[in-house]
Amino acid sequence: MPIRTPRVLLALAVVVSTLAAAPSLHAQTAADSAAIRAAAHDYIDGWYAGDGARMERALHPELAKRRVATDPQSSRSRLIQMSALTLINGTRGGGGTDIPAAQRRSEVTILDVFQGAASVRVRAASWVDYMHLAKWNGRWVIVNVLWENDPPPPAPNPAGGH
Repeated sequence: MPIRTPRVLLALAVVVSTLAAAPSLHAQTAADSAAIRAAAHDYIDGWYAGDGARMERALHPELAKRRVATDPQSSRSRLIQMSALTLINGTRGGGGTDIPAAQRRSEVTILDVFQGAASVRVRAASWVDYMHLAKWNGRWVIVNVLWENDPPPPAPNPAGGH
């Protein structure tokens, strides 16, 4: 069966044009990436420094910060919530200044960006924050945070066994 060059070229053209028109998962500029990272660092490094102004700069005024806490006795979960004001005031009150410098982590990973929305993971001292950021009035700010604490270390075995 002979290869029909026009058909092959047409099919190739359709595939290439479809891929070119598809939105990129990481459709951001270098400036957007830098601004997203800066907001995440203002948040976590501001917390460690007790710098309320830096924390405030990172947050949308209507931020929702949440964590699911499950009671080990009843296995019932509840939602712990913080507002932007609670987080800013907590930061101004000392925030994470009591966390030793050697334990402070501020690893920022941009997970995804699409137009004016971004998802970011911050690995901190003893927890992970998953953040949603939005480009709001021309700058990137944190709108939502869902965090999870590291699991507690296992209790020592009093018998010394494993």
